[in-house]
Amino acid sequence: MIRVTDEISIRQDEIELEFVRSPGPGGQKVNKVSTAVQLRFDVAGSPSLAQEVKRRLARLAGSRMTAGGVLIIRASRCRTQRANRDDALRRLTGLIARAAKPPRKRVPTGPTAASRQRRLEAKKRRSHLKRLRQQTQE
Repeated sequence: MIRVTDEISIRQDEIELEFVRSPGPGGQKVNKVSTAVQLRFDVAGSPSLAQEVKRRLARLAGSRMTAGGVLIIRASRCRTQRANRDDALRRLTGLIARAAKPPRKRVPTGPTAASRQRRLEAKKRRSHLKRLRQQTQE
């Protein structure tokens, strides 16, 4: 079990890890050793997550989520399989933890006293300018 939050734990068998060759420079070793990790997690079919968490996770994941609801995380920052696997799992749990927290409600605020005062001052200046124009036309 991978513990994400106090309420959410994911079973190990829900996560599929595949080791692939890392992209980029590195010479002969990079071409023969599969150190990069491709983590797949079926969000849509996971019994560990609530529906609202799945929705928020899909929004947070963006292009990392397939049309079928599978989250794909690639990790190739480190030089070893173990470090890349830990990095991918850490990124997955971080993403799920962010999705588990409901967004804060926005509290609409009114205009400040200073902004109301500035608005009234501007209206008075404009009114005064228009009055001056009327007096010169007569």
